Amino acid sequence: MKRRWIFLAAALLLLISCGCSSSGQSSGPSGQQESAASGSAEKKVLVAYFSATGSTRTVAEEIAKDTGGTLFEITPVESYTPDDLSYNNPQSRVSQEHKDPESRDVALMTAEVPDWSRYTTVFVGYPIWWGEAAYPAETFVKANDFSGKTVIPFCTSSSSPIGESGEKLKEDAGTGNWEEGKRFSSGASREEVREWVDSLNLSST
Repeated sequence: MKRRWIFLAAALLLLISCGCSSSGQSSGPSGQQESAASGSAEKKVLVAYFSATGSTRTVAEEIAKDTGGTLFEITPVESYTPDDLSYNNPQSRVSQEHKDPESRDVALMTAEVPDWSRYTTVFVGYPIWWGEAAYPAETFVKANDFSGKTVIPFCTSSSSPIGESGEKLKEDAGTGNWEEGKRFSSGASREEVREWVDSLNLSST
């Protein structure tokens, strides 16, 4: 009888030991998956944009969808009305800002992006005004430190090319690894935006 109890006790200890070992093995791969997920999550994408008529916003939203990025709208304290955007009127707001560089420092609701330090890639979007980035985008760029970040400009226009607007923003920023930008038409398709984003190979950067 005593031997039977000893055998049963030994068998029970063996089962407990196997259970603990199995539990330890299952936690290993789980921990690795969490670590891998955390590693990929560290590369965060921000899509900052100023949109006067909605065209740039549409492209920015598509970029955010394709990259899993966070949208940040660059919002002037004083919004631009249709009359403000009348380029053919020398008295319009944009015409006056174009003539007077001092007035191009457009006040923004905020230029501070929550958790700015967590983003490793920043898209900066804007419409083209007289061959340059719209002035609110310039204000945003000047207000932030892009050190350690990859910065990718994009713009929208009816016909104007991107020109040197990206290079000008790079000079305004003075920091960051700025890549070549992309111009989209005012009615850019989702497929066009997706094709461009795919060509950037962001997952490998």
